[in-house]
Amino acid sequence: MKKIISMATLALLVTIGVGAQNIYDAVKFSGNTLNGTARFVGMGGAMGALGGDISTIGVNPAGIGIYRSNDAMTTFSFSAMETKSDFLDSSFKKNKNRFQFDNIGLVFSNKIGEYTPLRYVNFGFSYKRNTSLNKLMSMAGDIPGVNDDYPLSQTNQMVNQANLMYDVGYDIATLGGNLLEDGNVGWLAALGWMGWLYNPVENASGYIGHLPRTYSQFYSKESGGIDEFNFNMSLNISERVYLGFTVGLYEINYKKYSIYDESYPANGDPWGYSLESWNKTDGSGFDLKLGAIVRPFEYSPLRIGVAIHTPTYYTLAHRTSAYLIYDNMENDKGEMVSGEIDTYEKLGGKDASFKYRLQTPWKYNFSLGYTIGANLALGAEYEYQDYSTMKFRYADYQGGSMWWETGTAKDMLKGVSTFRMGAEYKFVPEFALRAGYSLSTSAYKDIAFKELPENSVITDTDYANTKAISNYTFGFGYRGKNFYADLAYRYNTYKEDFYAFYDADVDHQYYENRLPKTYMKNNNHQVLMTLGTRF
Repeated sequence: MKKIISMATLALLVTIGVGAQNIYDAVKFSGNTLNGTARFVGMGGAMGALGGDISTIGVNPAGIGIYRSNDAMTTFSFSAMETKSDFLDSSFKKNKNRFQFDNIGLVFSNKIGEYTPLRYVNFGFSYKRNTSLNKLMSMAGDIPGVNDDYPLSQTNQMVNQANLMYDVGYDIATLGGNLLEDGNVGWLAALGWMGWLYNPVENASGYIGHLPRTYSQFYSKESGGIDEFNFNMSLNISERVYLGFTVGLYEINYKKYSIYDESYPANGDPWGYSLESWNKTDGSGFDLKLGAIVRPFEYSPLRIGVAIHTPTYYTLAHRTSAYLIYDNMENDKGEMVSGEIDTYEKLGGKDASFKYRLQTPWKYNFSLGYTIGANLALGAEYEYQDYSTMKFRYADYQGGSMWWETGTAKDMLKGVSTFRMGAEYKFVPEFALRAGYSLSTSAYKDIAFKELPENSVITDTDYANTKAISNYTFGFGYRGKNFYADLAYRYNTYKEDFYAFYDADVDHQYYENRLPKTYMKNNNHQVLMTLGTRF
């Protein structure tokens, strides 16, 4: 029997880190939702060239240069989130409501002079909930098989990982010791082997031969989000050129719990298994933003804006654990066995933990603003990020490349275009109506799936390929001499193709997932209120 000698602790952590992260979490951490002040949201976020709102600090930093007075504001919101899933003949719906403190901001405007080219030097600070990661989801139904000899099952993905290990020289059937502590062993393969869910010696495909139709159930709960802190300096030059610079700091706190269950209720006692996974990611990052707004000629009602955002450079820590329950499985002696495996217990009361670095894509923003008198303001924007350029690195002092994850991003992700448009109409000087719309294209190629290398400790195999995201907004605002109040409504909607696992070809060649997709639709409603004062 071949036994792999345990590596040193540092080497083990590095090896685990090779297959520790996935592009689906990285996309969550790279995007940002339409959020900010009620005025900004009410106009669909299309204020990059118009400026004059604290939320532009994180889009086009030059927008703070429009200010001619100090400003202090805060925003609260109520969100109602709904997720619908349809898998073959089964439909489910999950709802989650949440009150939230969305943002707070300050602008200090400093007038330099009336006749000097430099008219104002302004400073701004803002906090906002950049991205909410709260979500509930469930699905269930009978999974059809490809044929009587090849049913679809998560256990096929376990076998696939075991086969990948075998290809690089690690035969799980001959390894000794605690498989969960071996940095060369993937946890899906280890748990499946320890729970008698497959036997790679029994037949060529490595599959134990479960029934052609299995009953599958899945549930997940995600919580947390990304907080963004922006520090800005902006310049007003001759009331025609506005320049801005923003330093952004980010904090991530993300948790996910999921449970996947397969049962085979035929010919006697029901048999099957359930796999629970806990994951938590937290950490921080920073980026830099540069922006400019230009009036093509003096007193022009047209403003042209441009901004560039560096990647956000994150250092993140991830913790994970899993719990497997198996019932009435056949062991190597032909006996029917049941049991449970707790990775937390097997690791001596610890989660598997690792650190890594994530570099998000560069972001480019182009915007137009146009005003008609003092009553109407129009805004339009285009923004681009190439998600295939995301990079993963080790968190040690050498910071070597995580080639698997970086290569997966290049192969399965693509550029995202975001379009925004909005309008504000003041029917009297104190009151305004607003409306807006934004659309973001999908970050995923058609072939995208959750690819897990042979030594990954990840056990939640589910993934969802998000389609285009639309936001429809409407708002109302009051402006007094010093006090202002804004109210906005945002309807966010998008579809997803969800899979509880990836069932590869028997020779673990990555073709189209044979598992039928679960059609998901997400409808999110948000009402925001901003209260502020200018002085």
